[in-house]
Amino acid sequence: MAEMEPGVRLYRGYFDEAAQTALLRELESVIAAAPFFTATMPRTGQPFSVRMTNCGPLGWLSDQSRGYRYEARHPETGAPWPPMPQMLLDAWAALADHPRPPQACLVNFYAPDARMGLHQDRDEADFSAPILSVSLGADCRFRLGGGKRSDSSRVFALSSGDVLTLGGPARLRFHGVDRLLPELAPKLASSLFSAGGRINLTLRRVT
Repeated sequence: MAEMEPGVRLYRGYFDEAAQTALLRELESVIAAAPFFTATMPRTGQPFSVRMTNCGPLGWLSDQSRGYRYEARHPETGAPWPPMPQMLLDAWAALADHPRPPQACLVNFYAPDARMGLHQDRDEADFSAPILSVSLGADCRFRLGGGKRSDSSRVFALSSGDVLTLGGPARLRFHGVDRLLPELAPKLASSLFSAGGRINLTLRRVT
């Protein structure tokens, strides 16, 4: 583990290849129960370039009419979100340094041309818990900014199996994904990946 800056901890290769494959098998079941959907931006209705779903008691949603929020059911099927894989709960217990379990796990699928602009994770009522992020698949160029969008930022790669936590003084820092590096995608056996794709799992405490 490397504490890159106060509150920013990067666990390189926390999930080895065998663990990544096992986690992807569990995610296949999650996505079969809660299929990927395309969220849209508040106000503009512009679609996100990533497709997403959730697992856990709550799921993060966004659309033009109601904006960013958490809800207990899939927006298209109306079914409750499936449970989080135990491997993710174990990672939270080991790394989050928080007494309560996560309530939401956002599952983002990045096609090779997808990206995520700088944003804060601030739709939660509880900022005492960190954000815990797991990377699977292709490497990406991850951008970490400051407390304001205009602050300077740094860029580093996240690779398959890495876990990143943003907590304490870093909990509300802006962050995003500039682009994927499909040429660095590992050969993980899963039906979830197209060539060079990436899955990001973001665990959050909401209330």
